[in-house]
Order: sequence, then structure tokens, then C-alpha cells
Amino acid sequence: MGAGAWGFFSENLPSWRAIAVGGPLGLAWSLACLWCAGRLKARGMRTGYTRKVFHFLIFGTVAALEWRLGTPAVCLFGGMCSLAVFFAVWRGRGNVLYEAMAREKDEPHRTFFILVPYFTTLVGGLASNMLFGRIAIAGYLVTGLGDAIGEPVGTMCGRHQYRVPSLRSVPATRSVEGSAAVFVMCVAALLLAGAVSPDIAITWREVPKVLVVGAACTIAEAVSPHGWDNATMQVTPAALVWLWMT
Repeated sequence: MGAGAWGFFSENLPSWRAIAVGGPLGLAWSLACLWCAGRLKARGMRTGYTRKVFHFLIFGTVAALEWRLGTPAVCLFGGMCSLAVFFAVWRGRGNVLYEAMAREKDEPHRTFFILVPYFTTLVGGLASNMLFGRIAIAGYLVTGLGDAIGEPVGTMCGRHQYRVPSLRSVPATRSVEGSAAVFVMCVAALLLAGAVSPDIAITWREVPKVLVVGAACTIAEAVSPHGWDNATMQVTPAALVWLWMT
């Protein structure tokens, strides 16, 4: 495993020129995404929405980078985004960047539930890339679109709640309505992945498979512990697409 991880990072290490140009751009864009989400919260938008604004922008950026520039660009951007998240956590409560991500309902562990999704995102992205190569774009899109829609829909119109496992004894719920939205967007994300990636073969004959994979992703999101779905929602579609649609 160690050798595989070393090989992955050595193969996907950005050039010094890419770091010099893309590093500052990636950091600036990550901070801008956080700032925009934080300003929306300051104007009255609920955290259930602002977290997902940031989530959507970051995963959308990662998918676009994988599509156009490849995994080295994703690794570089991931490092810059990590700096932005750590900076927001360091600034702490009351800062616009921190408040963009920190849910009030996660008290008294708001920082913990910023860091857990961050680390699970990192683990899910690395695992998907190391195991499935450029098929990982399916996981980026499913997580960026499918997972992003669940919480806002649940916040807006979730009437049928169900409990999910949670660390630190913070009560966590999801909704049937949110899960239904996750399924629809997972299917759309898989179709989009097939459209942009030459490594993923999706024709009209594969539509039933897409529906099954979308359902599997929805179930993975529904049963994942609070804060861990960013990992399961990346690995699940990447693995199933790799097995079934390449």
C-alpha cells in the first residue's frame, strides 16, 4: 500500500511551473468560494445551503480540472483548498470563512464537523484516484452534484426525517425528500461523467445500470455516518462504474 501511494504521488506531482502558477490561483479560488458562501450566510442564507454552495463549487472545480488537465492539477488544487479550509478553521468562530461551513446544529463540535468532511473528502478522492484512475471523475461529479443537493432539499422541504449514525453524540438526521433529490442528481451526474470522460462507456443500453448505480450511491449517502458521506459518495460510484461501465 505504501509503495502504491508513493507511486501515485510521484506520478502525479505537479511541475514547479504548475505549482508557481496554479498554486496561488487555486488558493485564491478556494478562499473566494468560501468567502462567497460566508457572505451568503451573513445575508441570511442558512448554513445547510452555504456549506453546499462551497461543496458544489469545489467539487465542480475538481471535476473540471480532472477532465481538462488531469490528476496532477487535482492534487495541486486539493492542497490549496486544504490550506483555505485550515485557514478558516484557524480564524474560527465569527469569521466569514469559518461560518460558511460551521453548522449551528453541530454545537458544541462545529469545528470537528468541518474537519471530518474535509478528511473524508481527501480520503475518498485519493482512494478513488489510486484504485480507479480517471474514473474518479464519476465520484467527483456524483459527490459534487448528488451529495450537494441532499442537505438543501432536506433543509427546505424535508418532512420525513430519519436518523443516521453520528460521532460526538451530535444528533444527525436526513430526509426521504433529500434522499430522493440525491438519487435524481446522482443519475444526472453519472450521465454527465459518461458524456465528458472517454473512459466511461454510457449508451442508452447502460441507462438501467446508471439507475442502479445511482440507487447504490443514494443508499451509501443515506447510511453513511454524519460527515463521512464525502468518502463513500466518491468511492461507491467510481468502483461501480469501473466494474460495470468501462
